[in-house]
Amino acid sequence: MPGAVASQTSRSHLKHVRKVFQAVVATVVPDAKQLDEPSWLALEQLVEDALAIRPPALRRQLVAFLGVIEWLPVVRYGRPFAALTDDQRRRVLCYLQDHPVKRIRCGFWGLRTLALLGYYGRNDGARAIGYAPDPRGWEAVR
Repeated sequence: MPGAVASQTSRSHLKHVRKVFQAVVATVVPDAKQLDEPSWLALEQLVEDALAIRPPALRRQLVAFLGVIEWLPVVRYGRPFAALTDDQRRRVLCYLQDHPVKRIRCGFWGLRTLALLGYYGRNDGARAIGYAPDPRGWEAVR
């Protein structure tokens, strides 16, 4: 349904930073490079659902942080984040992960959490790591 895809992405909080968000996810979870468009939409929908219950200011900060991630590497590599090699992307994210400014580190870890939620929250992602929830909870283990 091409119309459904267009309307789904047009309401997105991440629509203007989708390319860099996908590059971050593919760096955090390298298997994400294999995702097709419906799988990316499912991943992004999980992230959008998580963002929908957050304050608007936090969503704006996330989008701004993704913008910084996109353009920060231009200073060192002469290209935006989405155009970097896998190793260069990894180095940029490691820099943010260990940044001396706590707010930047927290932003990175929040973004990383969203990437993992989106990838492993999908049914295929959960199955890939052997996650099989049971409605009986811990009783199923006993």
